[in-house]
Amino acid sequence: MSKLTRSAAWQALGAHCTTIQPLQMRQMFQDDPERFDKFSLRLDITSDSAGIVCQPSRMASSSISLVFDYSKNRINAETVKLLLELARQTGITKQVERMFAGEKINSTEQRAALHTALRNRSGRPVLVDGKDVMPDVRRVLGLMRNFSDAVRNGQHVGHTGKQITDIVNIGIGGSDLGPLMVCEALKSYASQNLRAHFVSNVDGTHLVETLKNLDAATTLFIISSKTFTTQETMTNARSARAWLIGKMGDEQAVAEHFAAVSTNLEATSKFGINPSYVFEFWDWVGGRYSLWSAIGLPIALFVGMDRFEELLGGGYTMDEHFRNAPLDKNMPVLMGMLGIWYGNFFGAGSNAVFPYDQYLHRFPAYLQQLEMESNGKGVDRDGNTVDYDTGMVVWGEPGTNGQHAFYQLIHQGTRLIPADFLAPLRSQNPLGEHHAILLANCFAQTEALMVGKTAAEARAELEAQGLHGEALEALLPHKVFPGNKPTNTLLFDKLDPHTLGMLIALYEHKVFVQSVVWNINPFDQWGVELGKQLAGKILPELRDATSASRHDASTNGLIDYYRNHR
Repeated sequence: MSKLTRSAAWQALGAHCTTIQPLQMRQMFQDDPERFDKFSLRLDITSDSAGIVCQPSRMASSSISLVFDYSKNRINAETVKLLLELARQTGITKQVERMFAGEKINSTEQRAALHTALRNRSGRPVLVDGKDVMPDVRRVLGLMRNFSDAVRNGQHVGHTGKQITDIVNIGIGGSDLGPLMVCEALKSYASQNLRAHFVSNVDGTHLVETLKNLDAATTLFIISSKTFTTQETMTNARSARAWLIGKMGDEQAVAEHFAAVSTNLEATSKFGINPSYVFEFWDWVGGRYSLWSAIGLPIALFVGMDRFEELLGGGYTMDEHFRNAPLDKNMPVLMGMLGIWYGNFFGAGSNAVFPYDQYLHRFPAYLQQLEMESNGKGVDRDGNTVDYDTGMVVWGEPGTNGQHAFYQLIHQGTRLIPADFLAPLRSQNPLGEHHAILLANCFAQTEALMVGKTAAEARAELEAQGLHGEALEALLPHKVFPGNKPTNTLLFDKLDPHTLGMLIALYEHKVFVQSVVWNINPFDQWGVELGKQLAGKILPELRDATSASRHDASTNGLIDYYRNHR
């Protein structure tokens, strides 16, 4: 047994789980009318953005910023107490401070993990190897503002003097998922004169379909690759460059139509990009945590730098809450520990995320990388194979779409799938009864998952519909819902840049909390590398029929079939 699984806190939770499993949340709510107040939090933000108060929720308040309702979970006060004891035992408070202080908590790469510094809105210095990184952070933000303002106001124009109308971001992974998600989420704040496009897949279809209806004279490309060597990104970048030159008839056009987010100035210069349009970020910024950096340049272009800084402010608000709130009133800590509860003690293998806001339709996809790449690890920080589950499969789609697709599995399937529901109190596009219907469905789904429907209730319902005898008995089992399915609900006023920043940072810190408990490094991703290495060996074999095969029989067969039928 590992140190974690033999610890007193872990053992206590295991014993406690056997007492909780038979209990029904429906009965818990009947027994305790104050359950919502006991197991929900409201994060209030004062006007100076530094005063942050987290307290038990009272929905009557008019100053609600973010409400976290975790009362529909298979927990009681003792559960929370034991989960927080596990968090304390694993040193969560110390590890949080280590991260914010710039210590090299990314142990396998000997790097800090300081995405929090990118959104540090205080005057506090942040040190890495004794150097304050904040002047560089502010400098790059200033460069981003100058460039984005110039493009948006028409000062920066294309090679023929035409104003930029379309931005094409070329990246992959963290250089794509974060900016794409944010641009979709904040689309209502975007300039009416700019359109944002994202190309990530090395499948040529992605680039061809994106460029099909664009005018080269008004298109700006952003190449996002720290090293400027990422295979998929640079393949797409070179093809985009060739397309531009082919349309414009002048290689000099590259300088006005390409920008880069990279540290490889030699490579960007060779590509033809003006050094003034190359924006740096640092090795202490992990890819999936990088939207707060210059990787967020397409966000700044699309919605404006003021909105981008509001996004940073929302992240900073959650940082301050995470860093300072006591554990029992700390949203990321509670969310993270609830994930531990279901993943490690109930055997849940996945976690669903359902945003009841169409603007957040890419949020679950963004969280897939954030959570699964961060915590998909099988060895701990000391290199020992773990004897407990880490990470969960993260998936989801916007409500109400999912209700007509996969909710069936959650309601009546055999697997326990904890789910997060996110919803705004106000729509940015009020249209008749649409938003009331949306929220009614959101609240109804969490209630239905919790209460279910007993056989007696189903029988009475069928009898009221005039069904009796054998027909009733045959249908009855199919109309029973077991309920007792756990959910969290996050409510916010409306989806603005500040709120989105809070939500993203909330999930970032949730992931970090879980990594601390599991004693794994959430900031590396060595599992991404193996497939890339093997692809590098296979590519020349696909090109050259005389290449020797050095693979298993299946891979050799596939390579041969491709070469014989291409």
